[in-house]
Amino acid sequence: MKALRTLVIAAAALLAACSPGKKEDAKPSADAPVTIRFATDWKAQAEQGGFYQALASGEYARRGLKVEIIQGGPGVNVPQLLASGAVEAGMGSNSFIVMNLAQENVPVKAVAAFMQKDPQVLMAHPDTGVDKIADLKGHPILLSDASVTAFWVWLKAKYGFTDDQVRKYTFNAAPFLADKRAAQQGYVTSEPYTIEKQAGLKTKVFLLADEGYPGYATMVLVPDSLIAKNPAAVKAFVEASAKGWTDYLTGDPKAADELIKKDNPEMTQDVLDQAREKMRQYGIVSGDKGEQIGAMTDERWKAFFDVASAQGVYPKTLDYKKAYTLQFVPK
Repeated sequence: MKALRTLVIAAAALLAACSPGKKEDAKPSADAPVTIRFATDWKAQAEQGGFYQALASGEYARRGLKVEIIQGGPGVNVPQLLASGAVEAGMGSNSFIVMNLAQENVPVKAVAAFMQKDPQVLMAHPDTGVDKIADLKGHPILLSDASVTAFWVWLKAKYGFTDDQVRKYTFNAAPFLADKRAAQQGYVTSEPYTIEKQAGLKTKVFLLADEGYPGYATMVLVPDSLIAKNPAAVKAFVEASAKGWTDYLTGDPKAADELIKKDNPEMTQDVLDQAREKMRQYGIVSGDKGEQIGAMTDERWKAFFDVASAQGVYPKTLDYKKAYTLQFVPK
């Protein structure tokens, strides 16, 4: 986790340097919209559809917000964008990113989680005797560097996997396709579909969240300074985003999809359609218990921290509650 921590430390230093020393910042007038630039963690896709829906349908504007979605991509570091003041809000891909910020005392918090289930999966070849995740013990597993310092920690703790199983994943499926013993990481909404479409292989798919992985995904991160200065704007952003996600999954997503394809011309409608369906099918956004969209709980965060700290990722004395606030989550 050294590389990720280096980025987080740099973001912390930058945020400290850029933070205003006075609290008498001019507040926007009641009639002026509040600008929120929102940085996503990857190129525009269905997994961000609720935010694009809220933008396209005017949910943000109706609440007095002028929102600009800034799409991510390779090399984009959301905490650094927040620290530099380049954006007012950003997306936290997983709970490790949020907890790392707390460990390095970066004044940024998660204010909502728009995926109750992290969509991370492991995929395996069919007809190879792999019927459950535990069967992958001893098999080569293709993982990105970020994943090795994130959900791999949980996999090792739960299934006794070892680091010698790890193979470098560069977001190219060719090594996985070439080795029937191999498994590969992916998103339930993405890689299983694209591999089947391009290679004709219907993989075995294991959603980590359905195996007990407690992390949230697609969290909204906001600097403490904005929470203190304009909590109403933060609340409005969370509420509008929650409405956007409801409408994207249950209503007409056409306007949002058009914005997504405008930002990311490589995106195709069939990929958007299947991803939206997978999010519904697996309860990615609302969970299995029909949680409020955007919800977080102390219990879930404690469960995540207990696993990570037990593996030595964080000291057990860390005040993990610095990582988030329940002030804005839907009730």
